[in-house]
Amino acid sequence: MSGITNALRAVLDWIYTVLGNYGWSIVAFTVLIKLVLMPLDIKNRQGMRKMAQIQPELNRLQKKYANDKQKLQQKQQELMRKERYNPMSGCLPMLVQFPILIAMFGAMRALANEQIVHQVFTFLSGDQPVYEGWLWVKNIWMADSLFVPITPDLSAIRMIPLDVWQKIQQTLTADQVQVITQHIAAAVPEFTPEMFSFADNEALKVLLPHISTALQQMPQYIEQVKPMPGWGNLNFLLFNVTVFINYNGYLILPVMAGLSQVLMTKLTPGASGAAPIPSGDQQGAGAQQNAGMGNFMKYFFPLFSVYITLTSNAGFALYWVVSNLMATAVSYVISKHFDRMDRREAEAKGEVTVK
Repeated sequence: MSGITNALRAVLDWIYTVLGNYGWSIVAFTVLIKLVLMPLDIKNRQGMRKMAQIQPELNRLQKKYANDKQKLQQKQQELMRKERYNPMSGCLPMLVQFPILIAMFGAMRALANEQIVHQVFTFLSGDQPVYEGWLWVKNIWMADSLFVPITPDLSAIRMIPLDVWQKIQQTLTADQVQVITQHIAAAVPEFTPEMFSFADNEALKVLLPHISTALQQMPQYIEQVKPMPGWGNLNFLLFNVTVFINYNGYLILPVMAGLSQVLMTKLTPGASGAAPIPSGDQQGAGAQQNAGMGNFMKYFFPLFSVYITLTSNAGFALYWVVSNLMATAVSYVISKHFDRMDRREAEAKGEVTVK
């Protein structure tokens, strides 16, 4: 998976050199990925349409061989061979796109971690970072939310792995290291410049609390994480939230993620986890269970989309939303194309009267 992640990161970085903004680079990258995967989408839609065409015959076989499961399965397989339909063909696009989704999440997280460490060192240098924004989002490496400050909070800083700290530390000049260690020493009396090392995880565990303490005493950082008066530590259902003066966004991307997932589910058959072709042992209660699972997934995926984009950086949320919208648009265009082909074929056979 790391190979895919690195490849996607390289492509995204190249697009960034052209566009100069990671937000628009993510949009362009997502469109590019969808165009590359379009042949698989077309194949998937062909399979779905073929399934819809043979479904009445499958239903007839189910009724006819309801008491002979072995015979039913045999007849279903014969029908699918005759119609040249492979029930696994619809799974291929998902099998390809799921690793890409996971790898893209990894690439976005790696980019966000690097940017966060850069921002931490900038604060500790006594300066204020220049954030990478996109439209209403002020810092694309933080979540699009009223409940997240524009700058990295301490919980995000503590989650960054050792190799990222090491990588960014190596980019610092000797003068920058001197200023940073002076600010940490001023906040933490027991700190010495020799401790500013990310040699291993043990060193990181010792150093991070010192960095956090010093960061909370830097005037620029304090100003960025101030809660809005009267809106700190609000009880909201099962958890507490804080609205920040310098909040990072308006929750638009998480809401769009949920709505776009609903739209994709409605316009793209199978997007909500629809049940596969019923086999001989999927009768009665089993069929009802599949239908119930399909209904559950219709609600689960939109809610999951909101959750994952609300708890991820805005860059990944943007990828998620654009990917959903592209998938819906491509599905709609492909459906219209096959509809026209079906009408022409029916007209050629004389099944439809041309007006």
